[in-house]
Amino acid sequence: MAHASGITELTDLDREILKRVQDNLPDTATPYADIAAAVGTTEEHVVDLLSRMVDTGEIRRFGATLKHQKAGYGANVMVAWFVPEEDVDRVGAIMAKRQEISHCYHRVTCLDWPYNLYTMIHGRSPEDCQAVVAAVSAETGLDDYAMLFSLKELKKVSMRYF
Repeated sequence: MAHASGITELTDLDREILKRVQDNLPDTATPYADIAAAVGTTEEHVVDLLSRMVDTGEIRRFGATLKHQKAGYGANVMVAWFVPEEDVDRVGAIMAKRQEISHCYHRVTCLDWPYNLYTMIHGRSPEDCQAVVAAVSAETGLDDYAMLFSLKELKKVSMRYF
């Protein structure tokens, strides 16, 4: 049931459903029916819950997660950009449109670290990543940034809320 604030009030059953959909969905022709059977409800209840939560924005999307290294994208770089605060929305929109950029965040600065916009760029090689950074720099007019290449992946999982 949706609360007056637009946030779904979750029952224990709803939490059980959400535990299952935040992991891999069953690899069957009827994943929602399979989830319903596993938690003791109907497929309609599962679909209704998920649809409501998509409608309220509580669930942003369902999608596949690509293991980029196995797909040939072995390089990635987090780029910290210095962007004048009044220009963050314009520049962020330009960056967010690029398919090589998977994440784009506006954050507060800290101490002597002036950077306030962060992007994660993926490429087949470090040179590919550097070419994207150069293109973004040219397109936005930004020339104050720090490139932080990943050295080793220590943990990468989807968040679990339930």
